[in-house]
Amino acid sequence: MKKKISAILELFKIRITLFVAVTTGFGYLLFSGRFDLGMALSSVGILLLAFSSAALNHIQERKTDAMMNRTKGRPLPSGRIKTLEAVLYAVLAFAAGTLILLLFFSPFVFIAGLTCLIWYNLIYTPMKKINSLAIIPGSVIGALPPVAGWLAAGGGLFDPQVMLIAFFFFIWQIPHFWLLLLIFNNDYEQAGFPTLIGLFNDKQLARITFVWTSVSALSVLLFPIFKVTAISFFSFILPVLALWLMLSASTLLKKDLSRLSFNIIFRRINYFALLVIIFVSIDKVLLN
Repeated sequence: MKKKISAILELFKIRITLFVAVTTGFGYLLFSGRFDLGMALSSVGILLLAFSSAALNHIQERKTDAMMNRTKGRPLPSGRIKTLEAVLYAVLAFAAGTLILLLFFSPFVFIAGLTCLIWYNLIYTPMKKINSLAIIPGSVIGALPPVAGWLAAGGGLFDPQVMLIAFFFFIWQIPHFWLLLLIFNNDYEQAGFPTLIGLFNDKQLARITFVWTSVSALSVLLFPIFKVTAISFFSFILPVLALWLMLSASTLLKKDLSRLSFNIIFRRINYFALLVIIFVSIDKVLLN
């Protein structure tokens, strides 16, 4: 049973989808300024849709996953979960998430979650097999969960604050993925995916990734201007975090590049996003 649960959680890409739930709750908190049942329900509803999307992605990519060292141990290529079983889990997760979102929130919250699923499974997944720049439109997926949380709390779709938050997560996803590409490029090429290494060499791609990482870092400086944060102690931490990330990413400009440096920057850009969420959330709750 323990192994089966572990395989199911892996099918649901639990580490990635949990972050989807976190950013949904973050969007809810930014509008409402409080932790409540609505925040939990919206996060769980979007999480279940993300589970469904992840399981469908495993089904879509089971053959290419089997070709890559990084992914050949996943539940489907390793045989721990059968394809029909994965379909069942995807359907159940989608049904449960849909029920929660439609029962407790406006239809627009469900539409935001459904758009993530459609964009990921029907647009981004097929596109990345034919275009090495697919991650740029694909990053819309990461921008939508905080919008869903904002809408669940009663916010408007085109409110400036949530548009900036969506932009932040959109921009952040691109260097996040390109760093993965620099680490696992051989795997992607072996599975037949077009990669940016075909357009740029490692050093050029590292410089491009540095630029995108810097834009991600600098975007948080707009938070007080758009009233995402108040002018407080926590808003002054954001420039410090931005500087820390840019200094960390500056190693990408060195002549001698290594996978170790890519791994370090990959972890730090993830820590950066998590710390931004934590400090902005504290700012919102304390000063609401």
